[in-house]
Amino acid sequence: MKTRILLFALPLMAANCCFAQTDTIFANTGPIACTVKEISTDAISYVYPGEDITNTVYKNAVTQIRFKSGRVQKFSEATSYKEVKDVKDFENVATTSLEADVKGLFRVGEVSAKAKGTTAYSNQETVKKRAYSKMKMGAAMQGGNVVFLTNQQSGGNTNGGRYGGANSSETNLSGVVYATHIPSFDEFKKLIGNKKTFTANEKSSLWSSASEVETIPATNVLNVKSVENESGAIYITGTLEKNANQTRFRVVNFTKDSFTVYFEDKSTAFNYKFKL
Repeated sequence: MKTRILLFALPLMAANCCFAQTDTIFANTGPIACTVKEISTDAISYVYPGEDITNTVYKNAVTQIRFKSGRVQKFSEATSYKEVKDVKDFENVATTSLEADVKGLFRVGEVSAKAKGTTAYSNQETVKKRAYSKMKMGAAMQGGNVVFLTNQQSGGNTNGGRYGGANSSETNLSGVVYATHIPSFDEFKKLIGNKKTFTANEKSSLWSSASEVETIPATNVLNVKSVENESGAIYITGTLEKNANQTRFRVVNFTKDSFTVYFEDKSTAFNYKFKL
């Protein structure tokens, strides 16, 4: 019995020994077994075992490093952003004007939003808040949880003076949408298997002129022709009932019970959630 226990323990001991011979960086793309060379202000330099070439990963994409000595160093940059599961979590979307805040994150799209007061006496801060909320909704629909602002223009109320007309408050925003994590292509393919037909149970729409997302029950059928990995993003090619012009859909998230796709048609953004 003692011999059997010893033989069973040997592979575990060997695995632990090998693991302890390297540092491990826990990044948003998975663990990296390596030797850490330098930790700078915004990045971590490392080399793979048996290699001399130095690689770099941004700290925004790293949650922690487990050194071969056993010491663990955690990084607040990657954990400061909140999770966004669907558009209902839009308030969790962060905004930033610093490019360093999105280094190492996944770019998933672009977003813009506009809000205007209904009268010349509309509160400027209220109008601005509406624009930001709409921008966050658009980002959440794309599977993002961070927006890097590229443009922000706000104007206050003006009465136009003696000869001009009155103008109400207005805010225009645009930015690039980023995600700290993106869905795994391999896991999604494994989840859906060879199934080619899926039925929706929910549809969300955001019109360019709307201030809120409309979410309603849906029964549209999606017929899948192919599922492809494009630079880490999951795209489904197929047909969606009642949306004849749309043939490509990006998977923005999935669970063991459902998956959600995103697409745009003219000036409207859509999410469809499908049952598995």
